[in-house]
Amino acid sequence: MIAIMSMDIPSFFETSGTFERRVPAGAYLFHQNSKVENLFLVTAGEIQLVRHQTGGAALVLQRAFPGAVVAEASAFAETYHCDAIVRSDACVRGISRRRFLDLFRADPKLSEAWAARLAHEVQTTRLRSEILALRTVTERLDAWLAWHGTLPPKGEWHQIARQIAVSPEALYREIARRRRAKGLSFE
Repeated sequence: MIAIMSMDIPSFFETSGTFERRVPAGAYLFHQNSKVENLFLVTAGEIQLVRHQTGGAALVLQRAFPGAVVAEASAFAETYHCDAIVRSDACVRGISRRRFLDLFRADPKLSEAWAARLAHEVQTTRLRSEILALRTVTERLDAWLAWHGTLPPKGEWHQIARQIAVSPEALYREIARRRRAKGLSFE
C-alpha cells in the first residue's frame, strides 16, 4: 500500500508507477470507445471531454485544467465515453487503470479522496445540466456568467457556445445585443 500524505489526488499522481506525457494542442489524449488503459491528471494546458451528437454537434462535458483528472469516472469503465481533445499544449501525469484500481481497493484514504472528487464532479455536472435545461441563449449565457464570472477573450467565445450547447453565431449575436444594450465591451 502507498502512504500518501493528506491523500489529495494530485499528490497521488506523483507516486511511483505514474508517468508524464506532453500532448500538443489539437491532439487527442484518447478517443471515445477506446479501451480505458490509463487515468490522467492535467498538469499544464487544457483538455476537453467532448461528446459528438448524432447531428454532428459537439458538446463539451468537461474542461480540465491543471489539477483536474480527465474522465475520472472512466476508472470504472471498460471504454471511454468521450473524446479527450487537447485545446492548448498540455502535460499530463498518468497511471494505468489496473494499478489505480489495485491501489483504490487497498487504500481507504485514496478511495475516500476519489469519492469526494467524484461527488464534486457530480455537483458540477448538475450545474451544467441546469444551464443546458434553460431555453434561451440569454438564459444560458446568464447562468454561465454567474458560474464563471466573466467572458474569456473574444477568440475563445466559440468554446462557451460549445459548453452551453448553442451555435457560435447565436452566442455572438447575444453578446453583441448586450454590448449594444449596455454599452459594454466583452473583449
